[in-house]
Amino acid sequence: MNGTIDIVWWQLGAAYIFVLILMLIVRIKGIRREREIAIASIRMTVQLIAVGYILEYVFGHANPYTTLLIIAVMLAFAVHTIIKRSKNPLSRKMKQLIALSMLSGFIVSLCVFLFVILGLRPWYEPRYVIPIAGMIIGNSMTGIALGVNTLTGGMRARKSLIEAALMFGASPKMACRSVVNDAFDAAMLPTLNSMIGMGIVFLPGMMTGQILGGASPLMAIEYQIAIMLSMVGSVSLSVILFVQLGYKQFFNKRAQLIE
Repeated sequence: MNGTIDIVWWQLGAAYIFVLILMLIVRIKGIRREREIAIASIRMTVQLIAVGYILEYVFGHANPYTTLLIIAVMLAFAVHTIIKRSKNPLSRKMKQLIALSMLSGFIVSLCVFLFVILGLRPWYEPRYVIPIAGMIIGNSMTGIALGVNTLTGGMRARKSLIEAALMFGASPKMACRSVVNDAFDAAMLPTLNSMIGMGIVFLPGMMTGQILGGASPLMAIEYQIAIMLSMVGSVSLSVILFVQLGYKQFFNKRAQLIE
């Protein structure tokens, strides 16, 4: 079978039976989540339909400024989401560091993928750039969010241990090493788990989409391996930059913990 099977609106609507099943389950269990589930479902639907129409236009009118604008919006939303999902208060400098880390890791990974691995011409072709950028940003967002929560939570939970290490002559870097390492490890774990299960436990979205679109499974695998490694690069670079600079925000110029 060639091409993709078209899904008509009533068939798409049938998929919402799973939302109703979920709402029924939480209602029976007495878990008050019906409103959140309904809002999440409606938001997801409206957002994806809106994005679909926008991309339909963008793909047909390739323009470097439009492509960069869409990427900038995705990055801004990702940074906002990370800050909003933080379980601990963040200083202005910490928020700026999150944005810097996110941007740095993303730019390096996307440029390597587009210019070295793919050799895309023109570089701003939205049909390639936007989906790939979205996958890289999404994974980096998850990684940094975990890194932020683990680092900020660890610094507060181990405050007495860090202060004790400082009293015995340890530098801030040495005193915070375990917290920084735990934050990096926690941030990388979801990506590593995805790599371990990929191809055996599940087929990733990009590969599935290409196969459904009629591409050769071998070509789809090549793309998936390349994008997965690019996501690993983006997450690792973003998170290591954040944790290595982030712990310093908890100290003053005299290497004392800030209350």
